[in-house]
This record gives sequence, C-alpha cells and structure tokens, in this order.
Amino acid sequence: MISSVLDILGKYGRFVKFSHTLFALPFAGIAFILAFLRTPGLTLGEWGMKFFWILVCMVGARSAAMGFNRWADRSFDSKNPRTANREIPAGKISDAAAIVFILLSALLFFVGSWFLNSLSFYLSAPTLFLLLTYSYTKRFTFLCHFYLGLSIGLAPLATWIALREEFSWIPVLWTLGLAFNLSGFDILYALQDKDFDEKEGLHSVPVFFGLENSLWISRFSHVLSLCFLAWAGYESELSGIFWIFWFATGFLMAGEQWIARKNKDGIFPPAFYGIHSWISVVLFAGILLEKLREISDSLRRLGI
Repeated sequence: MISSVLDILGKYGRFVKFSHTLFALPFAGIAFILAFLRTPGLTLGEWGMKFFWILVCMVGARSAAMGFNRWADRSFDSKNPRTANREIPAGKISDAAAIVFILLSALLFFVGSWFLNSLSFYLSAPTLFLLLTYSYTKRFTFLCHFYLGLSIGLAPLATWIALREEFSWIPVLWTLGLAFNLSGFDILYALQDKDFDEKEGLHSVPVFFGLENSLWISRFSHVLSLCFLAWAGYESELSGIFWIFWFATGFLMAGEQWIARKNKDGIFPPAFYGIHSWISVVLFAGILLEKLREISDSLRRLGI
C-alpha cells in the first residue's frame, strides 16, 4: 500500500519535475527576508502561517503550470525524441488524470492565496493565467522565453504582496533581475530543440535569430539580469557582503555562457544545469548573511 502511494507520488513528481520547485524557493526567500525585516507587529505564529501558505502557493502554482505545460504540449512532445518519454506521451499518465492534477494544483494555489490576504487572492487568478498561458506563447512569438522568465520571476513580488499586501519597487526590481536570468537560460535551453521547433512551426529565439545571435541575446539578458539585481540590492540597502555574492552570481552566469559557447548544439553537460540551479541559492545566501544580525534581533523580539 505504502509502496503504491510512493510510486504514484513519484510519478506525478516526475511529471511536474517537483524537485525543481526547490530551486524556486530561494527566489521567494529573498523577498521573505526583506519583507520580514520591514513588517513589525506580527507574532511568531502569524509568521509561521504566512510561511506555510506561501509554500502551499508555490507548490500549487508551479505544479499547475508545469502540469498544464506538459498537457498542452503533449502532441509536440510525442514527436520530439527528447521528450517522447514524458509521462503523457509515454502513456504513464492519461489526459484526464493530468487535467484533474492541474485543477487540484490550481485549487491548492487559490486556497493558499485566500489564507494569505485579500490582495493575494484577487491577484491569484491573473497570476495563474500568466503561468498557464506560457505554454501557448511559443506557438506565435519568439518572446516566449521572456514571458516564461517573467511568470516564474514573479516569486519575489508575489511573496512581498503575501506578507505586506502592497506593491513596492523593491520586489519589482528583484523580479526583473530574476526574470532576465531565467530568460537568458531558457534561450540557451531552446538551442537543443531548434531544428524540431522550426519543423513544427514553433517559435523561439534560436529559430528566429539563429544560433550565434541567440547566444548574444542570452548574454545580453544575463547582463540585464545583473544590472537589475544590482539596482535591487541598492534599493534594498544591501552592502558589502551581498556584493561579494552578486559578483559570484555574475561568475556563475559567465560559466553558464562559456559552456553554451562550447556546446552550441544545446547538448549541455550536467554542470550547465547545476550552475543555473545555484544562482538563486547564491543570491539568497548573500542576502541571508547580509541581514543575519537584523534577522537574529527580530527573532529575539519574537521570543526565539
């Protein structure tokens, strides 16, 4: 019984690449730390519940978005040798089961938003719409990479609104920095499907601009990412420690680009994906160390 349940959970976890949700957590963690230090008056229990419902929203939103992407692209995935073994084209998960999973994940996201605050709940539907419609942008525009970057990069802004129930330039800048980082990566990731996308009439930067220009567009996106992250750090009043980690982030992006230049066919070694996953962790670690004393003082005031 237990093994059957674990098998089902593992199957759906692979379906939406649940492990990748962990890579998105540092994005939300950046805004959580900054908002936490600017929001006095909440009790320890209230902070705990905020953290729990933000986690619920992240899992629900990402699972719904990834599940919908797999469902919407099932016909293309079945034709592409790289993706033919994914759960739906391989027959491991039926169309009906995928739709039920997507609906339940979306419901989880809406419930979590409801328990956070009214603004989060009101914005939950348009946010989910943005996340889901990415799947169709590749059908008509090469800007799909930037659409994806923005939708996933919303994590800092969404977390800030969940905690403070307000808009602010600080999380917007973090969102833009992360969005261009993700866009630059996704352009490189799309190199491996350039020929297939072109054959199927799908749009991407590699299809529209070619390999060499795509590499330059990805580099420019990463430069923009570093600029927005620097601006965000300045507006967040971060100082010495953070900037060391900011430079480390730039070094990681440069490493990502170096690997891409050496493997223009898009067949990248595991190190390429490992570098990308570390970027958000490094940024989060820089802010955590920068604000560690302030966080400790705030936690003592909460009785910890």
